Amino acid sequence: MTYTPHGKHLIAGEWVGSDDTFTSQPVTGDAVTYASGGAAEVDRAVTAAENAFTTYGWTTREDRAAFLNTIADEIDARGDDITRLGCAETGLPEARLQGERGRTTGQLRMFADHIRKGDYLDRRHDAALPDRAPLPRPDLKMVQRPIGPVAVFGASNFPLAFSTAGGDTAAALAAGCPVVVKGHPAHPATGEIVADAIHAAIQKCGMPAGTFSLIQGTSHNLGGALVKHPLMQAVGFTGSLGAGRALYDLCAARPTPIPFYGELGSINPVFVMPAALSARGADLGTAWAGSLTMGVGQFCTNPGVVVAQAGDDLESFAQAATDALSGAGEAVMLSEGIADAYRKGVAQVAAANGVQELVAATCDRRNASPAVYRVSAEDWLANDNLAEEVFGPLGIIVSASGPDQMLDIARHLHGQLTATLQMDDADTEAAKPFVPVLERKAGRLLVNGFPTGVEVADAMVHSGPYPASTNFGATSVGTLAIRRFTRPVCYQNMPDALLPVDL
Repeated sequence: MTYTPHGKHLIAGEWVGSDDTFTSQPVTGDAVTYASGGAAEVDRAVTAAENAFTTYGWTTREDRAAFLNTIADEIDARGDDITRLGCAETGLPEARLQGERGRTTGQLRMFADHIRKGDYLDRRHDAALPDRAPLPRPDLKMVQRPIGPVAVFGASNFPLAFSTAGGDTAAALAAGCPVVVKGHPAHPATGEIVADAIHAAIQKCGMPAGTFSLIQGTSHNLGGALVKHPLMQAVGFTGSLGAGRALYDLCAARPTPIPFYGELGSINPVFVMPAALSARGADLGTAWAGSLTMGVGQFCTNPGVVVAQAGDDLESFAQAATDALSGAGEAVMLSEGIADAYRKGVAQVAAANGVQELVAATCDRRNASPAVYRVSAEDWLANDNLAEEVFGPLGIIVSASGPDQMLDIARHLHGQLTATLQMDDADTEAAKPFVPVLERKAGRLLVNGFPTGVEVADAMVHSGPYPASTNFGATSVGTLAIRRFTRPVCYQNMPDALLPVDL
């Protein structure tokens, strides 16, 4: 049976409306009116989450693993409807939505397998030494425990993998934390149907109704109410630097500050070393163009800046990229707001001192085409605006005098999600000084690839120093993501009957 959105919030197991509403802006199909939540809905959902935590936080890892797998099953059961609704709302192609659904269910199942193993608990035991002199040692046991209710903000660019049942939600649920999601208004129908899948899994697995809630809305006050609620214990966020920093500041200003795990922005620089540029500059230019325009440039790992040595080889790179992008045409962006921000970003770069336009962008309402510019290293270093993320298919080629100036650019970078070295064997010695610099600048270092896309795997790190993220000691992708929503607790001389089951 085809799923028809009803436009309500899911709060503590019930679909409920609100007095305030907003209307969706799909690329195709009819707009739908959705309830728009506020402080009252937040209080009801977070209170229910706190009540659920007294049970859900003490479930076994096996029960939570079964719950995560059931969520994945329920999402797959709604797969055709999810693809239909997601394509209509975002303009993304069917293959992209189907692939993203597989990634979403895959990370749910990966977290289920991971918590079954128990490695994330970091269990430690110092046995009692009653005869130790001069003082005896008590029995000490340590384990990672869930922290309580977690707020998750759905992302605009990933309606599935970073939204309602995405990585933050999956990690928090795996840890034993109830979740309240603020759905992204760019894809409310997709958020609603995924919430319906989670709701079905809660009922099938007998979990408390407050284990998960979805609140829809467009108001900044909704997000503020969610992070300021006194029962909320942590926040997961993927979005713009401006919005993320505002929420981060609210979390820090609370009477009891809470951690804000925000992924905010990155230009993901690519450093092309001289031998690689000489041997395959044109091929690299074409490949960069493909990565830059993937998903209309709306990936947080989009490689927005290329740094290379000036000369004929860089001209070959730039010409190949220009040729590949000149005929790219327009594509639909995820929302009118994102398209408007792209227009403004293009205008700011184009007006910067020393910038030369290679490919001119067009952006008519939600349709956008790529833009590419070239600038000298001196002008790039003199203008911090050129180091800011433009969310969309905009690229900047920075020409440097040689590896030493390229390294100077690396030293001046802000925090990044990724940094890439394109190199051949002959570049090894020249590349060595870049590694200790770049590993302090980025959460993931690549060689001979492009960073667009993030593998869902144990070893993946998707974070970086600010402004790439607000906590570079964590990651929002990979099994280490679970640790964000736990904290270590030590139990001293505790009887076995009172210990958590994991001890």
